[in-house]
Amino acid sequence: MELNPVIEWAAAILIVVGAFFLLVGAIGMVRLPDFYMRLHAPTKSSTLGVGGVLLASLLLGWAQGRPGLAELLITLFVFVTAPVSANLLAQAALHLGLPSRAQAPEELPPSAPPGH
Repeated sequence: MELNPVIEWAAAILIVVGAFFLLVGAIGMVRLPDFYMRLHAPTKSSTLGVGGVLLASLLLGWAQGRPGLAELLITLFVFVTAPVSANLLAQAALHLGLPSRAQAPEELPPSAPPGH
C-alpha cells in the first residue's frame, strides 16, 4: 500500500522526536545524582517520547484505514499514569526521608511590601 509522502514524513518526524525524548530520559536516569532528580527523567520521557511514537503509529493507522483506537487508548493511559506514578513515588520517598543532593537556594533578603 502506497502512503502519502506527507504522512510518511510526519510519522518519521514524530518517531525521531519521540526517540530523542526517550534518549534524553535514559541519559537523565544515568547522569542525575539522586532519586528526586532522576524521577523527572522517566516521567517526561515516557510522556513525550512514547507519546510521539504512539502518535506516529496513530497517524499511519489512519492513513491505512484503521481507526487507531488501541494507539489512542495507550497514549491516554501513558499520559494519565506517568504523572500519577511519579507523584506517588515522590510521596513515598518523602515519607521514608530519602535525602536529596539538591542545593538549597540561597537565603533571599526580605523584600519590600508591594506598593512601596
